[in-house]
Amino acid sequence: MNPASLSRPGTGTATPRPGTGTTTPRPGTGTTTPRPGTGTTTQVIAFTITRIIINTLHRMVYPFLAVLARGVGVDLISMSYALTARSLVGTVGPFAAALADRRGRRFGMLSGIGLFTLGTAVVVFWPTFPALVLSIILSTLGKYIFDPSMQAWLGDRIPYARRGRTIAVTEFGWSLAFILGIPLMGFLIARSGWMAPFPLFVLLGCIIFIALFFLLPKEGSSSVVHDPSSNFRLVLTFAPALAGLAVGLFASAANEVVNLIFGVWLEDAFGLQIAALGAASAVIGLSELGGEGLVAAFVDRLGKPRAIGLGLAANCLAALALLFLGRTQAGALVGLFFFYITFEFTLVSIIPLMTELLPSARATLMAFNVAALSLGRALGDLLAPRLYGLGFWFVVLGAVGFNLLALVALRKVKTAS
Repeated sequence: MNPASLSRPGTGTATPRPGTGTTTPRPGTGTTTPRPGTGTTTQVIAFTITRIIINTLHRMVYPFLAVLARGVGVDLISMSYALTARSLVGTVGPFAAALADRRGRRFGMLSGIGLFTLGTAVVVFWPTFPALVLSIILSTLGKYIFDPSMQAWLGDRIPYARRGRTIAVTEFGWSLAFILGIPLMGFLIARSGWMAPFPLFVLLGCIIFIALFFLLPKEGSSSVVHDPSSNFRLVLTFAPALAGLAVGLFASAANEVVNLIFGVWLEDAFGLQIAALGAASAVIGLSELGGEGLVAAFVDRLGKPRAIGLGLAANCLAALALLFLGRTQAGALVGLFFFYITFEFTLVSIIPLMTELLPSARATLMAFNVAALSLGRALGDLLAPRLYGLGFWFVVLGAVGFNLLALVALRKVKTAS
C-alpha cells in the first residue's frame, strides 16, 4: 500500500506521491509545506530532548513498580489500576487534539508540557497514593497532548518519503529515557527514596516549556482548522484509518502484558534489586534504540506496511523465545532485548504510516492513534497481573495472541486502502 497516493476524504484531490518533489498542503490551509531546514533540525533535536524527559517519568513506573507501591503503601493490583487509569487518559486525546486544530501545533505542545509539569509538582507537595495517581494522570495527559501535536507539526513540514526517518529520530526520546533517564532515577530512588525524582521533573518541565516557547515560531491563523468536529467524522468513517488504529491497539496490548510485569518477573525470578533493575532497564532501552535506528535506516525503503508486518511477526518469535531464554538472568535480559527491539521497530513504523492516511485531518488522526495505543496499554495493564498469576507462559501467549490480531488488522489496512 502507498498511503500517500490515497485521495483525501471529502476533497476529491489526491495527496502527492512521495519523491515527486511536490509539497503537501497543510491541513486546512491550501498552502505548501515549508521545506525542512536548519530551523526544523533544531526543533527535531529539541523535541527529542523534551521526549526524553517526559518519557523518563512515563516509563520509570514499570521497573520500579514494586518500589513505588511500597512507598505509598499499596499492593501490585492497586498500582495496576492506577496504570489502567493512566492508559485510559489517552482516550481523551482526540478531544485534546482540538487544541492543535483550533490554536495550532505550538499551543498544543506548550499545553502538554504545562500539564506534565503540573502533574509532577503534585507529588512534591502531597506524597501519597492518591497524589501519585493524580500525578500519573496529569503528566500522562500532558504527554498525550504533546506527542500528537509534535507529530502533526512534523507531518506538516517533512515529506512522506523522508518522514519515517525524522519521526524515528524523535522516537529516540523513548529509548533514551530508558538508557539515560531510568538508571538516573534508580540512583536517586536508591539514595533518597521513591519520590526523589519528582522535584527534578518539575525543574526540567519549567526549563523545556520556556525553551520551546521561544524556539517554536507562532503559527498564523490560516494554519488552524476551526471545525475539528469534521475531522472526527473523517477518521471514524475512513476504513484504512480505523484498521490502522486497530493495529496499534493490539500491538500495544501485546507489549504491555510483558512490559507491566517484567520488573516484577526479574525481581521474583532472580532477586534483582533497585540498582540492578535500573541497569536492566538500560538494556531494554538499548534494544529500543536499536529498533528506532532500524526504522530510520529501513522503513522508508521497505515501505511502512511491510515493515510493520515484519515487526509483528518478529515480536511473536521474541515473546516465545522468552520462555526458553528466561531460565537464566542473562538469558532473560537477552530475550527482553529482542522482544523490545522488535516491538519498537513495529511501533515506530506505524507512526509515519498514520501521519499520511488522512493528511487533511492529521492532528486528529494522530490523537486517535494515541488513544488506540492507550487503550491497548489499558487492556494489557488489566490482563498482565492476572496472566502472571497463572504463570509466565500465559503472559507470553497473551502477547502472541494480540500480535496475531494486529497482523489481521494490518491486512485490513491494505485491503481497505
